[in-house]
Amino acid sequence: MQFSKLFSAQTVGLTAHIIDVEVDLSRGLHAFSLVGLPSASVDESRDRVSAAIKNSGFTSPKQKNQKIVIALAPAELKKEGSHYDLAIALAYLAASGEVTFDPKGKLFLGELSLDGNLRPIRGTLLLAQAAQKAGFTEIFVPEDNADEAALIEGLVVYGTQTLSDVIAHLDKENSYTLTACIRDGICTTREDDEHRVDLAHIKGQDFAKRALEIAAAGKHNLAMWGPPGTGKTMLAQAFPHLLPELSKNEMLEVTGIHSVAGTLRDEIVILPPLRAPHHTASYPSVIGGGTTPKPGEITLAHRGVLFLDEFPEFDRRVIESLREPLEEGHIRIARSKGHDTFPARFILLAAMNPCPCGKYGSEERCTCMPGTLAGYQRKLSGPIVDRIDLWVKVSKMSHDKLSDIKVGEGTATVRDRITLARTKQQVRFAEHPRAITTNNEMRADDIEQFITLPTGLRTLFNTSAEKLKLSPRAYHKVLKVARTIADLDASDDITEKHLMEALAYRPTELR
Repeated sequence: MQFSKLFSAQTVGLTAHIIDVEVDLSRGLHAFSLVGLPSASVDESRDRVSAAIKNSGFTSPKQKNQKIVIALAPAELKKEGSHYDLAIALAYLAASGEVTFDPKGKLFLGELSLDGNLRPIRGTLLLAQAAQKAGFTEIFVPEDNADEAALIEGLVVYGTQTLSDVIAHLDKENSYTLTACIRDGICTTREDDEHRVDLAHIKGQDFAKRALEIAAAGKHNLAMWGPPGTGKTMLAQAFPHLLPELSKNEMLEVTGIHSVAGTLRDEIVILPPLRAPHHTASYPSVIGGGTTPKPGEITLAHRGVLFLDEFPEFDRRVIESLREPLEEGHIRIARSKGHDTFPARFILLAAMNPCPCGKYGSEERCTCMPGTLAGYQRKLSGPIVDRIDLWVKVSKMSHDKLSDIKVGEGTATVRDRITLARTKQQVRFAEHPRAITTNNEMRADDIEQFITLPTGLRTLFNTSAEKLKLSPRAYHKVLKVARTIADLDASDDITEKHLMEALAYRPTELR
């Protein structure tokens, strides 16, 4: 046999593609060519595969006088990564007649070391999902990636350490077989983190704690501002522990993103992710991009929390680029070598000082020059301020309050209320065509459908909105926050109390 065809896969952005690996052998002087728009890492597979084949007990392709053509199709798709090695090696051995097996329904992934061992790869979960959707029944991956691939139902996953093990398993005349990786299910038990910040440990700041609870219950964006040292960062550290666990589909979605990015620490992401880039982070690292579009911090925070400390200190381009993801839940990246759309539905948690020195509006004298102060405040444009649902001033506390031994509500207690509120929202939106699950995801037409105010309360709200000069966007955000507050109170109807509390979180002193 002088021709063979196997299957592998690769990700482009967060989309997986099935790749045909074809090998053709012909007589002639030795030549080894790889076609199909291979990147440098793919082109270098010729040397890795040749060495791995030789060190697995077969004759190296470089020792034979033959012309070898390896094609990766579709040809117009740029091929990147080193995970084609296993498929290329097996396809060559099949074409040369040194191994015989039926490739139907099988997909091969893995980078080969020179001695024939398999190294782990990125994006295994998304690649396994693509294999399952394309009708493959078996997938061969490096052993370190087997548990991740086994999260996908309907696939027989074989984790292997070496090229020789795969060949022995495929050889029907050999009694050796790989053991399929089988998961008993997904462990969703929340483990206690000994380093976590509990709300009970934070003295005072009841208004800010309440805002955290509302933000977590409805997935609302929250900004805290006030002098340095008042507890903004500690409140932000406590916030992720208020969030309920992800659903199974959300776990798979988030795990796939982190697998592609190489930031996956565990086999699966169970809790909403927290990303906290430094304010000196570059525009592409936060938003995403590069020569070839890749996900940034806002995509890694998908279904979780994006914490931006020292919010106005971020590059203005970064701040303004948050408009689309805060409104639409995704970000569009267009670069010279491609364009892509990445998911970015996160809770924005921002913290900032009122001015560069941090003393503006406090009892202490602000030392900032007027121009410096104006420039600092201009970093946050009106559209960005409008897109943040809750604004909370975190003021200094008296030393008597700090020394108070009284313990407030703990994180677990507050999280139980949040979980009940989330459940109420899931029931409300169970039949929604866009599959939304929380109040913050409602659009204008959804608000008309799901939020109804009595005539008297509507008049009161319109009068208050006029006095506060709320924009149409801010007007709708107040209604969504009020709906969340009512859910926390287990109330089917929004009352005046809920509406007035929601209005209290609109910015007044900041701008």
